[in-house]
Amino acid sequence: MRWGVVLFPGSNDERDTLCALSEVLEHDVVPLWHGDTELRSVDAVILPGGFSYGDYLRCGAIAQFAAIMEPLKRFAGAGGPVLGICNGFQVLCEAGFLPGALVRNKGLRFVCRRERIRVESDATAFTCVAEKGTLLTIPVKHGEGCYVASDSTLAELERERRVVFRYADGAPNGALHDIAGVANREGNVVGLMPHPEHAVDPLLGCSDGQILFRSAAEWVTRTQRKVG
Repeated sequence: MRWGVVLFPGSNDERDTLCALSEVLEHDVVPLWHGDTELRSVDAVILPGGFSYGDYLRCGAIAQFAAIMEPLKRFAGAGGPVLGICNGFQVLCEAGFLPGALVRNKGLRFVCRRERIRVESDATAFTCVAEKGTLLTIPVKHGEGCYVASDSTLAELERERRVVFRYADGAPNGALHDIAGVANREGNVVGLMPHPEHAVDPLLGCSDGQILFRSAAEWVTRTQRKVG
């Protein structure tokens, strides 16, 4: 399994992601610079957390125009697995990969703690080896993680079972419908605010995040895709 991790100016969780994938899960990982124009034959791509371009304008608003986004669009369009974590989720929404937007947390407070999230769909590239209803404990750390969308979009996401993760104990950020993560219609693109890369090693107190990465490996095996 060969992963690509996109680095934007301001990314700050890329090393954690690279470490989780290479040292804990023993996968092949390559860094992808925001100015790259190809994905170097990867099987899956992660947009990590951080503050791309300093969160100027809006979180993810500038990153959507990076050169790497064009090959990423082709990759996702061909069915390649793409995961956006925290700021990566914000980038995917800004770039139109996923619906909705992430805005300031309710109460305007930064949230940093472990949260229980519930797997609401097992039909995505990052949950295909999970059981629907499974509870995962994964850290969150964000100031703009409140997921919002129009009533019609929310109804569509619920109807099409594209809400992938939901906060089990109520959203700590005010997210509508307690949404912690969503997917595109095909299920190969997923964004979530919690940080699974910080929950892969028992030494960190929890390894529940592994299920997302193991799911992607199984998804690639099933589909036998290498479209980067």
